[in-house]
Formats: sequence, C-alpha cells, structure tokens
Amino acid sequence: MHPLTWQKSTYSPDGSNCVEIATTSTTVLVRDSKAPAGSRLSFPSAAWADFLSHAADGPSGT
Repeated sequence: MHPLTWQKSTYSPDGSNCVEIATTSTTVLVRDSKAPAGSRLSFPSAAWADFLSHAADGPSGT
C-alpha cells in the first residue's frame, strides 16, 4: 500500500482551515486540515466526480 498524498484547496488563502483530499485508484478520502489524524470521509471516485460537477455549477435554488 502506498502512502497517501494529501492536497489542500488552492482556494484556501493561507492553506489552513480547509479540507484536504487524497486519492486512490477507486476512492477519494477527505479530512479536516486542522485535524489530520482525525476522522476521514471516503467516497467512491465516481461519486466525488459527480459532487465536483454539481459544485462547479454554483448555488441552485437561490
């Protein structure tokens, strides 16, 4: 098993207080940058791609 490479959002101005993601061949892991040893969420890659697609569309219903 390869070590995970965590990435912070480039939209976070000081590189803190954001989420970080790491990817495997089938999964996207998400964690809080302030608590890197804490809990992680795990999503299938396809579900993460769907989320990003919808997030890129911006707010809806407002």
